[in-house]
Amino acid sequence: MNRLYYGDCLTIMQGMRSASVDLIYLDPPFNSNQAYNAIYKDETGRPLPDQIEAFCDLWTLDEERERTIRHMPVFMREAGIADETVEFWRLWMNALRATQPRLLAYLSYMVQRLVVMKRLLRPSGSIYLHCDPTASHYIKVMMDGIFGHDNFRNEIIWKRTSAHNSSRRWGPIHDVLLFYSASEKYRWNTAHQSYEPDYEDRYYRYKDDDGRRYRLGDLTASGVRDGESGKPWRGIDPGNRHWAPSRGFPGGESLPKETHDALDALDAMGRIYWPANGQKPAFKRYLDEMAGVPVQDIIADLRPIGARSSERLGYPTQKPLALLERIIEVSTDVGGVVLDPFCGCATTVEAAHKLGRKWIGIDIAIHAIKRVAAVRLGERLKLKEGKDFSIAGVPRSLEGAKDLWARDKYHFQKWAVEEVDGFVTTKRTADGGIDGRLYFAMPSERDLCSMVLEVKGGANVAIADLRALHSVLEREEAMMAGLIVMEPLGERKMQNFRKLMAEAGDLDVLGRPYPRMQLLAVPEILDGQRFDTPTALGRGTTNQRDMGL
Repeated sequence: MNRLYYGDCLTIMQGMRSASVDLIYLDPPFNSNQAYNAIYKDETGRPLPDQIEAFCDLWTLDEERERTIRHMPVFMREAGIADETVEFWRLWMNALRATQPRLLAYLSYMVQRLVVMKRLLRPSGSIYLHCDPTASHYIKVMMDGIFGHDNFRNEIIWKRTSAHNSSRRWGPIHDVLLFYSASEKYRWNTAHQSYEPDYEDRYYRYKDDDGRRYRLGDLTASGVRDGESGKPWRGIDPGNRHWAPSRGFPGGESLPKETHDALDALDAMGRIYWPANGQKPAFKRYLDEMAGVPVQDIIADLRPIGARSSERLGYPTQKPLALLERIIEVSTDVGGVVLDPFCGCATTVEAAHKLGRKWIGIDIAIHAIKRVAAVRLGERLKLKEGKDFSIAGVPRSLEGAKDLWARDKYHFQKWAVEEVDGFVTTKRTADGGIDGRLYFAMPSERDLCSMVLEVKGGANVAIADLRALHSVLEREEAMMAGLIVMEPLGERKMQNFRKLMAEAGDLDVLGRPYPRMQLLAVPEILDGQRFDTPTALGRGTTNQRDMGL
């Protein structure tokens, strides 16, 4: 069954079978905050306050990333990467650490995942990595080492816009796609793109009486022949060539076998052009019979999605459906498996489904998964969860939430914050009691206001945790505070919690009181309960229960 995964693509791909995927397309965000902030702005209807970032910026050299970098040589050798590439990586990373630490964080993140992607590809499989020129050359060096320089097929240029104003440099109007195969025996289905209008005007300049456009082609081929093809036809000698009536004619196999009979048949069909000056006749090649130009490594005929297009889901870097359809068509067959490990708004998923391929989409943002399930799969493709696709990684029960906590505490924290319609903060480590914020509008406030959120997934939640959150509420520029716990508290403990939360008072909005401190347990969240705030933003218009989330 087709599947959406919520979670880190590294963890999910490590659990997938080797040689199980025919095509991997990935478009990982280089500037992650910029990309995801725009998504959340679209959901809230307003920009988030500047002091709070909406998404964890992965491209910093924190302690966890440094550990990954140090372990990478071992990881690469275990994956069968050549020692020369591993040593190059080590020297290169040491150089980048001092000069471009943010780029080093990005490269280590990508290499860690690309190594796993190589294992997933079938021998006939291919991978396309979509990026901008900022880091494409760095990524290509590492992909040469991981997938093999001999398996590099193309650097593809996608002309994403016609013009771009840029001070003191050439206008940046293209993206880069790096195309590698898993082996020499990779799947390739020749596809064509439309002719440029000026090409059609230049070469297909003739028209039949019905307006059908054509160009003139040669009825002969090089080389002298002794048989009928080398003899005159209707008084016209092919000269030092020979007649080739089926050359370039669609359905040429249906013509008579004898050369002169085949020429007569073409003439009867109106497919031969007779010049008035007595020159050799020519073959009519009709424009509407031509497949077009075989796909080229500069894609200039597919523009970005228009602002009002029905395709648009609000993602600033969303790619056109036609681009993904072209990639999927040339590199897979019907029934093949397509993986997008950074699926975002899931253009790849829709393209794969429309073309009869199986698909797997992964995203680390629950907002993306919810939107894909509701809009892309539900509204656009009319697919039903459980019948046409499944969603994995999203806890549906207390047991599922506990399992996520045991496997990945940070990801559990992130899920809990986003499940109550909040937005995670930027730090993966301890950040003074703030794991996220829930934004809401106030009648008297121009900017969004917020509820600070803290998540406690462990079994032992103490009153000291609530006091710490109370201190955060007083310290931060927030009007409310919410505590998320794994299981409902016992009655006696809950009484003590209620007493302390009541001391924080209420937030009065147009005569309606909202408790400034609130608590929710995971079973309550899974049952659809949310923190009681004024006009919470980011919830969208789709009921979560209707989406099965």
